[in-house]
Amino acid sequence: MATINATFETRREAELAVEHLVQEHGIDRDDVEVGAEGDQNSAGVEASGSDKETELEDGTGDEAALNGRISLSVTVDGEETAEFVQGVLEEYGGDEITIEG
Repeated sequence: MATINATFETRREAELAVEHLVQEHGIDRDDVEVGAEGDQNSAGVEASGSDKETELEDGTGDEAALNGRISLSVTVDGEETAEFVQGVLEEYGGDEITIEG
């Protein structure tokens, strides 16, 4: 077993990486964990996609919290699969990528 860890600037980038791994390459969704890198909830370090500010009915803005990067971990069997997952994470903007195990 190996765990591949990466961080992303936006939640959208992380979600696209997960979607690609699960839907196109058969990685089990239960083997993927996405969350804020720090202790606070975060949409990343910059807003993108549905995280961009939207105007609410009362005329105020609703902006996602930008409290830090998004962390993504994928647990897989085998070195070859780990290297493949690493490539996908890089393709979708992941950095600070490490492989443990």
